[in-house]
Amino acid sequence: MTGHLDFDAQHYPYASRRNVVYGRRGMVATSQPLAAQAGLQVLQAGGNAIDAAIATAAALTVVEPTANGIGGDAFALIWHGGQLHGLNASGPAPRGLTLDRLTAQGWTDMPKYGALPVTVPGTPAAWAAMAARFGRLPLTTSMAGAIELAQQGFPVSPTVAFAWQQATRIFREQCQGTQFQHWFNTFAPQQPPQAGELRRLPDHARTLQSIAETQADSFYRGTLAEQTAAFVQSAGGCLTVEDLAGFAVDWCAPISANYRGYDVWEIPPNGQGLVALLALKILQGFEFHERDTLLTYHRQIEAIKLAFADGLAHIADPAHMRISVQDLLSDAYADERRRQIGTTALDPLPGEPPRGGTVYLSTADDQGNMVSMIQSNYMGFGSGLVVPGTGIALHNRGNNFSLNSAHPNCVAPGKRPYHTIIPGFLTRNGQPVGPFGVMGGFMQPQGHVQVVMNTIDFGLNPQAALDAPRWEWERDKRVQMEHSTPAHLFHGLAGMGHDVAWSNNRQAFGRGQIIWRNAQGVLCGGTEPRADGAVAAW
Repeated sequence: MTGHLDFDAQHYPYASRRNVVYGRRGMVATSQPLAAQAGLQVLQAGGNAIDAAIATAAALTVVEPTANGIGGDAFALIWHGGQLHGLNASGPAPRGLTLDRLTAQGWTDMPKYGALPVTVPGTPAAWAAMAARFGRLPLTTSMAGAIELAQQGFPVSPTVAFAWQQATRIFREQCQGTQFQHWFNTFAPQQPPQAGELRRLPDHARTLQSIAETQADSFYRGTLAEQTAAFVQSAGGCLTVEDLAGFAVDWCAPISANYRGYDVWEIPPNGQGLVALLALKILQGFEFHERDTLLTYHRQIEAIKLAFADGLAHIADPAHMRISVQDLLSDAYADERRRQIGTTALDPLPGEPPRGGTVYLSTADDQGNMVSMIQSNYMGFGSGLVVPGTGIALHNRGNNFSLNSAHPNCVAPGKRPYHTIIPGFLTRNGQPVGPFGVMGGFMQPQGHVQVVMNTIDFGLNPQAALDAPRWEWERDKRVQMEHSTPAHLFHGLAGMGHDVAWSNNRQAFGRGQIIWRNAQGVLCGGTEPRADGAVAAW
């Protein structure tokens, strides 16, 4: 008779602590241990940090489908050949998606679910482009681990199980209609999984194999493209085979702001990394000596509010922006915004940002290559649509478009929406310090600011920088606080006019990873305690 232990994988009654992880030959840090191991195996098989990032990213679509998938978007910052390269693999709106079409159907805001918010997915093209430009291995090798996990099955990790169950409840309530049945057939044929339960995704495995064998060509110009376009159109959407075939990634120049001698790098718009840089430019003019003081928290929150007010007003597809990134990041403008921060909470009225679902990973090797990569289906599983027989869960990134014709982010054919996913990277004096990121919708620039300040202002190691209590500004003067935040800060912020509230939702505060390299080339990594995170080191 086989015995077993009966315990709750979601229950942790005692405070825990993780140490930083050191490695010399390579490192992968991400939110799911099996995905981190897939990346490490590729490093050990002769791949570089770019191959490892692809391996990890592909595996995450399998083992953490609650936040990303084959049908989503991806961004990356890649240190290779002594310089930093930016990759924007966010897809545009279909050519048939117009403001007139949406308003004629009675929409006053972009829908969350279904076919209308589905834009061209960019993730498979990101993998192929990274491998072709910087990788050592073919996709058939780097993606083999992900394919095996999907074919043979994987035990669902605790945080993923919780998010899977939550998404199933939401979709049962909000996603009615035959077009959504394929999601349930794929991910919840009976019930969503419990932690530790084995799940197989055979359709997903076949699609990953096809992408690997064709360098993603089948996804954009082959049978998978035809299946995807036909299904989206049958569900009332606009995506066509021409939209898919016309997609190409954008190798872009990263943008940066200097913060106390370090250069903090982000992907330019349509990404929201600009918000983090705007906030850091404002905060640069203050002196910070201690982390857990009322003035530190107040100034951080006020700077984020001002940065979001600008970001939400101006960030869009670069071809449609009316104010340049350079103007927004000017010292004079930062000084002007900083002067607005006083001793009471401001109310910049930037609107109410929704939450999202995303995965982030960092990789590094012993040749000096480093990758900061993020990919997402948005809002968890995304649109609620899965292309039948493929395992392709389609994102709902188009939900970020505005339907205000006067706004630079207004929906238009072939236009990329305001995008929440942002990888980060840190350099000093032209040399790489390393990749970092904090995933989680509109929490991401807020997490970047807090992690950068924890590192530079307060001298915390990578793990402690991620462990530290976080806050999230939501809208108006409303700020959510983690329960681990000292109570005197909570009450003090309330006294300064902030509308503060405790939050029990640890996932709301983002999930980050960090890898720093020291002068000897030794890698030091930290991983998110609010997720199933792991650092795999060699």
